[in-house]
Amino acid sequence: MLARVANNLFWMGRYIERSEHMARYLNVNYFSSLDAPNQLSQSRQFVLRSMLFMMGEPEYDDTVSLNEEEVLHKIGLNRELPFSIISNIKYARENANSARDLISTELYEAINKFYYFILNYPVDAFVKRGLYDFTVNITEMTAVLRGKIRGTLLHDEVYAIIMMGMNIERATQIIRIINAKYNDALKAQGSYGDKFSHSFEWTTLLKCAEAYDMMRRFYKKTPTSVTTLEFLILNPNCPRSIMNSLNQVYNHIRVLDSSKRYNKNSTAFLVGRVRAEYQYKFIEEIEGDIKKFINTLLKDLTEISQKMEKEFFNY
Repeated sequence: MLARVANNLFWMGRYIERSEHMARYLNVNYFSSLDAPNQLSQSRQFVLRSMLFMMGEPEYDDTVSLNEEEVLHKIGLNRELPFSIISNIKYARENANSARDLISTELYEAINKFYYFILNYPVDAFVKRGLYDFTVNITEMTAVLRGKIRGTLLHDEVYAIIMMGMNIERATQIIRIINAKYNDALKAQGSYGDKFSHSFEWTTLLKCAEAYDMMRRFYKKTPTSVTTLEFLILNPNCPRSIMNSLNQVYNHIRVLDSSKRYNKNSTAFLVGRVRAEYQYKFIEEIEGDIKKFINTLLKDLTEISQKMEKEFFNY
């Protein structure tokens, strides 16, 4: 396989995963605010600022009044911005086109259907009344794409490369969502007696990761900062957790690098080292300085991605 084509497969997986997490963040934050127990979390300005913060375009000036339609258009259907949902889906399709002969017809058709659904979605309908329909369709279509990837491709190097991209992106998006909701929980504390550790934002965070029901089943109590972070970061059995994503990346990278020799310069060694570090962490260590943890993990994930591209996709 050409390194260029492998790179296309890797980024196809990343863009698919990224678009799903962005869409779900919009959906959950917008509609959860309607049931929020405190006034600040119900505020539309608070929700819009949270959306922009998660996308990496924060608005720090509290005197600025954000326009809801402009913010939704910016994140969802603005073709000029590289971080918008429509741009991510466009990039996923372009990468799929470049690796067409290595993926199944069923997967390629599903990606095209996804692309044209977004391309033809009316902007006015989306920003005025279509947020729920738009975001739910994206999360459902990305689930279909994951099913096509798992169910129609040979589980060989092609599959491993796509899944490495998806799991690295999943870990990155989950830590970005944790960062955004941690920021929201800090702002919302004290509002109507809401304490940081029992903030409503931890429930929203779990719903953003589709992990709320399983977290309640696992701990059998209302989410707190400690249980939420432990579940989404350290629990290897939670499919959305950082630990699970690192395990998946490690398993798939062994398909590409099956060498048993000790090589401290390999990507497999770096993934194994990062994975081992978090495997034996206590949540109390993380909660003590969550901002430092977030920055360190984002740095580790970036380093893994860059090393992976240099070792396997350099052309």
